Amino acid sequence: MNTFSIAIHGGAGTLVKGMMTPELEAKYKADLKSALDQGYTILEKGGTAVDAVEKAVQVLEDSPLFNAGKGSVFTATGSHEMDASIMDGKSLNAGGVSLITGIKNPVSLSRDVMEKSEHVFLAGEGAMQFAKELNYKLEEPSYFYDEFRHKQWLEIKDTDSFQLDHAKKKDSKFGTVGAVACDQNGNIAAATSTGGMTNKKWGRVGDSPMIGAGNYANNKTCAISCTGSGEFFIRGVVAYDVACLMEHKNMSVQEASNEVINKRILEIGGDGGLIAVDTKGNIAMPFNTEGMYRASKTSQGKEEVSIYK
Repeated sequence: MNTFSIAIHGGAGTLVKGMMTPELEAKYKADLKSALDQGYTILEKGGTAVDAVEKAVQVLEDSPLFNAGKGSVFTATGSHEMDASIMDGKSLNAGGVSLITGIKNPVSLSRDVMEKSEHVFLAGEGAMQFAKELNYKLEEPSYFYDEFRHKQWLEIKDTDSFQLDHAKKKDSKFGTVGAVACDQNGNIAAATSTGGMTNKKWGRVGDSPMIGAGNYANNKTCAISCTGSGEFFIRGVVAYDVACLMEHKNMSVQEASNEVINKRILEIGGDGGLIAVDTKGNIAMPFNTEGMYRASKTSQGKEEVSIYK
């Protein structure tokens, strides 16, 4: 039987250790473990990689600790704009949504774009119209209200500053959640979701909903979900770059991921991390920041839930 496995992340570049209390660290790890276990259970029961990554990301979207879904940060206008994407490595089908509001689980809407529309990427009003046609319930703004996020926003409101999630001056945390999985049939999938940047303006879109930049899956190579300085991950087409190195240079998933995160993205000034899995269930989770909220589990009994290096 194929080794099946799952890896998840809750963002790279973490709260500096001084700000991370033992209680808060325990909460982060508990939510990561919950997402990991729920995704892994689907794989264990013979479910698909697509089902597993969607479920894991939903759990992280429902936690106020991560910048996605319920924990999304405030935009310049005091609203929440969310992005998400999902990709099936077996069929290369993919779906992405951007600039959506009021949707509890953006990852599920991106899956519906993949499976119930002729398109790959829907944004803004069109994406919301699509959600309404599928009878999505829209949450009140109060559902997304979080005191920590609101204070974060008030500090830089009405300025030209914006900040990546949890950033404290120079310490940046890039708020994204994601999951990659390999199921018992050797099929792989990836999903990514984010609430964007605090105080972002003009409909800014990062790498998270972009297939090939922040999210990618192909049974020929690997499934990848990224987290980092989105503008650089878009320019570096990071997720696809990892798959390319595997396909054309015969690198392993570990080698290709390390090359991109610890060399190529740094050379253009970007930072962050990614999680990746190949069709044999091998996992890579490199990052070039102080930490990355991450967890992984394989059918061979290996399990990890970590924050710092």
